[in-house]
Amino acid sequence: MSKVNVDNPYVTQIDKFASSLRHLSNTFLHLEEKRESLTQAEMEEIFAEVDENVCKDCENREWCMGENSISTYQMVYEILSAVEEYGVELNTEIKRKLQKRCIQAPRFLRETLDTFQGVKKTLAWNNKLAQSRQGCAIQLDSFAHMIQHATRELNASIFSDEALEKRIQTQLKKIDVRLLSSVFLITPEGKYEIHLTVRSKKGQCVTTKELVWNLSKIVGRKMVLPEGERFLVGQEYCTIVAMEGPKYHTLQGVAKIGKGCDKISGDNFSMMELPGGKHGVVLSDGMGSGEKAFQESAMVVEMLEELLIAGFPKETAIQMMNTALVMGREEIRFSTIDMSVFDLYNGKCEFVKVGASTTYIKRGNKVERISSTSLPIGVVQYLEIETTKKRLENGDFVIMVTDGVLDAFPVGEQDLLMETIISGTNKNNPKEMAHHILEQVLEWTGEEPLDDMTVLVVGFWSL
Repeated sequence: MSKVNVDNPYVTQIDKFASSLRHLSNTFLHLEEKRESLTQAEMEEIFAEVDENVCKDCENREWCMGENSISTYQMVYEILSAVEEYGVELNTEIKRKLQKRCIQAPRFLRETLDTFQGVKKTLAWNNKLAQSRQGCAIQLDSFAHMIQHATRELNASIFSDEALEKRIQTQLKKIDVRLLSSVFLITPEGKYEIHLTVRSKKGQCVTTKELVWNLSKIVGRKMVLPEGERFLVGQEYCTIVAMEGPKYHTLQGVAKIGKGCDKISGDNFSMMELPGGKHGVVLSDGMGSGEKAFQESAMVVEMLEELLIAGFPKETAIQMMNTALVMGREEIRFSTIDMSVFDLYNGKCEFVKVGASTTYIKRGNKVERISSTSLPIGVVQYLEIETTKKRLENGDFVIMVTDGVLDAFPVGEQDLLMETIISGTNKNNPKEMAHHILEQVLEWTGEEPLDDMTVLVVGFWSL
């Protein structure tokens, strides 16, 4: 077995592409930044426009703009500063000062305020553009990092083995399958992934299951087909992917109820098969409850699922979604993200939390908690993503809940009461455990839910 050449021309080309994206990202970041107040030039522009519209034909203009010009400028800046800080409702003192100095005080003030509002609108629009540019810069930088990382990871995982390829070719001939080409990959965890471009001989029907069974005999490892792979090898060339089988498997169960027993809940969840022999579970709690909260969390879950299945790194996918939500609308509507990613090869689980509630790991009668203090997505431009990794054991359960579950308990006693309920259950079926936990919470409160509640349980076992 030998590794492919490190100086892969495709990797070099991708590096150039990523470098160009990063350069473009830096260009966006160094353009005009968002600002809260007007510049000196903008202040003078307001004064010049008021002078043109109000003072031009005033009989006192020569005096105001001549020997008393400093005092006039100060008066205008005092008005604008007051408006900046307190809004258009100026205090009586400033109005009295203006009336003493200006014979056209009401018109002067009205024109000053109107011009000021116009300049402020332009500033708000420029700030929106600056924020959008900043968001695009973050997206470009994330994308550059992702493609560079993915390409290097793929390049490092490919290896060549002529002897193995010949053995595969010989064995497949015995089952009437012709091998055109093969690609061998090995993951950072040392797991095999083999891509075979094959076709069956004329008039023959060979199942992919039989092909992979023969492949397992040759490589001396248990190879399996990924979900969604074709069932038959046809007479046209096709590429079959076989992966080394995992050591663990998961089962999930969910129990949920809407606020006030409403049928529509603002909580959403998804369970997905991810690249690299991983299983992902995502739980999202939309702001508020009811239809709008449901639509918000559903959008977040669907977008995240699509990005993760496509192979985007978890942090990159979440940051891209957050940027899109912050940039895409005026109103703030946020959703939490609670994600558990189970590695079915090495038994590790990564917990990713963005504004999410506590997650619990049940091992026998003991309960461990994983908490977070980060903000949900859709609130701020730069997102803090908290991650924790834990090694799971055969028979462990991971319990994920939304805020409505914990908020049903008194403040300060939430985790303790939740741990008591979890440790006290003897259910081994994830669905039964989820329903039992939710029933215990509702029984403890003795009233209808004051918020949407969801309990998601994942059981983890050795194969």
